[in-house]
Amino acid sequence: MTRPYLEFFAGGGMVRAGLGANGWRCAFANDLDFKKGAAYRINWDSGDGCPELRVDDVRLVKASDLPNAELAWASFPCQDLSLAGGGAGLKGERSGTFYPFWDIMRDLIAEGRGPRVIALENVTGTLTSHGGADFAAICKTYSDAGYRFGALVIDAALFVPQSRPRLFVVGVRSDVVVADDLLSPEPLDPFHTRALRRAFDGLDEGVKANWLWWNLPSPPRRSASFSDVIEEQPESVEWHSEAETAAILAMMSPVNAAKVAAARRAGRRMVGGIYKRTRRDDDGEKVQRAEVRFDDVAGCLRTPAGGSSRQVIMVVDGDKVRTRLISSRETARLMGLPDSYRLPARYNEAYHLTGDGVAVPVVRHLAAHLFERLIPARPQADRSESAA
Repeated sequence: MTRPYLEFFAGGGMVRAGLGANGWRCAFANDLDFKKGAAYRINWDSGDGCPELRVDDVRLVKASDLPNAELAWASFPCQDLSLAGGGAGLKGERSGTFYPFWDIMRDLIAEGRGPRVIALENVTGTLTSHGGADFAAICKTYSDAGYRFGALVIDAALFVPQSRPRLFVVGVRSDVVVADDLLSPEPLDPFHTRALRRAFDGLDEGVKANWLWWNLPSPPRRSASFSDVIEEQPESVEWHSEAETAAILAMMSPVNAAKVAAARRAGRRMVGGIYKRTRRDDDGEKVQRAEVRFDDVAGCLRTPAGGSSRQVIMVVDGDKVRTRLISSRETARLMGLPDSYRLPARYNEAYHLTGDGVAVPVVRHLAAHLFERLIPARPQADRSESAA
């Protein structure tokens, strides 16, 4: 039994990892980045050269290039929609690739081959970008295409020790029967946040008519903490010298120094994330401060230009305090990838791969509680390997 799917902006195949072998088969994958494509092939080549992967600009992909599929997933670039971006939104060069992707979906629909489910993933800034106009444009696109749809905000911290809230828009073809228990008559916590509800309120009434409040169960309480993913002897980074660690400690305000002092007394190994920020001192002068959090959750992995967001960690074990960059393997673990997943050898490439990805257990949760209910697995013999 199989459920063929299309994976756009595929990166290293984290959606593929999340869907897993539960009746899913990747029929086509696409990404523009050659290095990410290399990582995809290393991890997903089953001995045939990974022919389903096409490393190319999405603007050059045509519906006629694609096999039939039940699910299309697109984690289109977030830079123009994020708080760290320039505010260009869906008109930006990177996040604007949503439209070439949807051109492909539109052509598939016109051919009678529209996927049962079309899912998008992006940053929660999408909800407020351009005063909500970008989110409204996405919703109208679904509605105009004849898809009923809804959105969820899911924080990866429910599954892994990383704060990573993301927006997921899931549309279902109009002829697909949706079971009553998959829907709620009104928004529900934790996946229908206040920001999502406000964004919904701003939609046109005609678009709202096609809206669905998806009803997903909350996952079991997460047991893993930030300290559980830490490597004692990482290969991709080195521990700071005592002088480098002392310099970081010297950059801390009294409040943050107190956090370190409390961590020393905790009686267990404590791992914190360090963030360097510009603050004003008592004289009003701008100074760089090192701020630390010991809440057992890593900050969101981000990859803006220049590498300024590479996280520094602090490991406190009694009187012993050490610091270093977070390792590439640790970033993979924070995304829910198994240690068998092969990362690029270069640190920056590995960090870019994981930081741009989607958390694997979040995809699995969506698949188990939504996609696999909407998309019945079909006999292997019925699958279509090429366009009709």
